[in-house]
Amino acid sequence: MNDRTTSHDRVLTQRNAESWMFLIEAARDLRTTGAIAPSGKALARVLTEPVRAQTPHPLAVLEAGAGTGPVTRALIPQLSRGSRLDIVEANPRFAARLRTLVTAHPHLTATSAQVNVHQTYVEQLDTDQRYDVIVSGLPLTNFTPAQVEHIMARYLELLHPGGTLTYFAYLGTRRARALTASRAEARRHAAVDEIMATYQRTYATGLWTVWANVPPAYVWHLQRPLVSADQAEPQSVEARR
Repeated sequence: MNDRTTSHDRVLTQRNAESWMFLIEAARDLRTTGAIAPSGKALARVLTEPVRAQTPHPLAVLEAGAGTGPVTRALIPQLSRGSRLDIVEANPRFAARLRTLVTAHPHLTATSAQVNVHQTYVEQLDTDQRYDVIVSGLPLTNFTPAQVEHIMARYLELLHPGGTLTYFAYLGTRRARALTASRAEARRHAAVDEIMATYQRTYATGLWTVWANVPPAYVWHLQRPLVSADQAEPQSVEARR
């Protein structure tokens, strides 16, 4: 068996382990684990494009809802010398896995990039740092409308003016929930979709469909405008009624 085959086998073993871990953690708590599987390479590449596009400039990057780290592994090699990456993950088992990933990653020694793992919710992240790019893996469609409003407002607060937020949503979730969920659950999902549509209309700079992911997903890029946040932030759903 050659080294290439051995490396391939290690990757498959790692992916299988992460898939099982996601399923176990989702059964425990959908608030911290909303995906049905770790993000694939194609999805991770689109999510991290704003970081790659600004290489070799040093950047401040935030990853929220990192899970077992598939997007983190795509982010770290894109970090230029002097960059900073803050990783936020509320699930304690995922956070422990992420700390191991960061400690062992060879790229960080070469670039002197600063990487920190924070076991908390992004709404509770205690930092004075502002970010050039935020990559979100949070399962927003699992949250209440009030939680989504709070998270999105926090993202805009954490971004530098002109900074970019990237996030994904699986294709067909609203239709699936309309067919299988209770009426209350379908209404909650529709309300979250309405909130996100408002942010997309106000801030979106790009939309991609990643068919190679399992399941396929949309990736949105939103940009905080260069004007003040008070002038630019959309009204909440309640305020618009």
